[in-house]
Amino acid sequence: MRMRRLAAAAVCAAAVVPLLVSHANAAPSADESLQLIATNESLLGTHFWYAQTYAGHKVLGGFYAKHVDRATGQVTVTDGRIPVSGISTTRAAVAADKANANAEQRSHGKAFTTELAVLPGTQAKLVYRVLSETDAGSVQSLVDASTGAVVQEKNLVKHVDGTGSVFAPNPVATLQNEKLTDQNDADAAVPASAYKAVTLTHLDGSGYLHGTYATITDKRTKQAKSTTNTFNYTRSNDFFEQVEAYWAITETQKYIQSLGFTNINNEAQDIQTTGLTADNSFYDPAKDLVKFGTGGVDDGEDAEVIWHEYGHAIQDAQVPNFGSSNEGGSIGEAFGDFWALINSAGYQQDTAVTPLACIMDWDSVSYTSTEPHCIRRTDTNLTVADKTGEVHHDGQIWSRALFDIYKAFGKDKSAKLVLESQFSFAPNTTFAQAATVTVNTAQSLYGATDAATVRAAFQARGIL
Repeated sequence: MRMRRLAAAAVCAAAVVPLLVSHANAAPSADESLQLIATNESLLGTHFWYAQTYAGHKVLGGFYAKHVDRATGQVTVTDGRIPVSGISTTRAAVAADKANANAEQRSHGKAFTTELAVLPGTQAKLVYRVLSETDAGSVQSLVDASTGAVVQEKNLVKHVDGTGSVFAPNPVATLQNEKLTDQNDADAAVPASAYKAVTLTHLDGSGYLHGTYATITDKRTKQAKSTTNTFNYTRSNDFFEQVEAYWAITETQKYIQSLGFTNINNEAQDIQTTGLTADNSFYDPAKDLVKFGTGGVDDGEDAEVIWHEYGHAIQDAQVPNFGSSNEGGSIGEAFGDFWALINSAGYQQDTAVTPLACIMDWDSVSYTSTEPHCIRRTDTNLTVADKTGEVHHDGQIWSRALFDIYKAFGKDKSAKLVLESQFSFAPNTTFAQAATVTVNTAQSLYGATDAATVRAAFQARGIL
């Protein structure tokens, strides 16, 4: 945004006027103009608000304002126009009805306003701006007018914070107690000291666990609701898993953004915590849905399960159709375990009783007999010579390399490296290809010494 102050004797109040001040002093395009959208009177002056337009379409986010001092006639200009370039067409190839349908499918709402607009930037594009009414308030969807794809989605209501009780990451790790058992969801099975009071951020104010980065999509009658945004339940209540999942996914998305990544699955991730009675959980890329089972320990009670499944959503957002090869699928499972470890590192102690490398140690008490209870570990000594073709087993080869990188670099540095590297993975990548990308990314981010450390981690697994 640029701010300029100009003096003038009068103000043009026509509905459409040519640009008065050009971008960076360049001549204005014949396609650009300003449209007067509001005139406001205040005690000291008159205020004219214009929308920036291009080829007759409003430019999203672009504005221009003139403030005329009533006593002196002096004009103050606020120039908030945004450069528009590289736009390929100003005519829609997709019908408005199709745009509405795609926006409604994504927002789970009903479209009530649709207009063509220009999404600005160096590669500007023509989009439909669709406003939909949802249970969480109005949602703005930007639909590419050439392809029909939803390119942006934003809830327009102001967000609120709530409170809730969760396990962080789970009772076994918090209490350092490998003897805990599920006991059919009994509250008495887990001491009160295992619960943690947390702030639930980015709620949409609907009273449900719907927010900017996570939203519960179980049947409405089976969703937690609070008019005060207070969600304090114990594990015997099915709503507890909804709070746990909302909190864990919201916090991990906030962590991703704290590392500098603003568009890795930056959306309201759909979550279901009821309806699957198996002792299993999954990410469904066709529906962009994470679903948690209730067999044994309810999977939604263990944040490491939640973070693992969200890891698949992360990779799917970074690389469409990721994991189409066996080794790619193995990397997917390994990254999920690594992501669980990275997030748990902020909450649990790394001890001999509950090693950080032991993943999902609460969920796995239902189906493992040895201690510590783990679904898998990230510190095995497996190498490519030990491959079996089963992605969960073979993933431990890759996760050990990531674990060594974590031990060398620490939480934030290793997480940043791994996330950045994955943008350049191929859907059908091999271990060696992905490892080479990761080494090269380390070189670009951190330099030759750290790249050598990363290379050594993969060489130790027989990958490079």
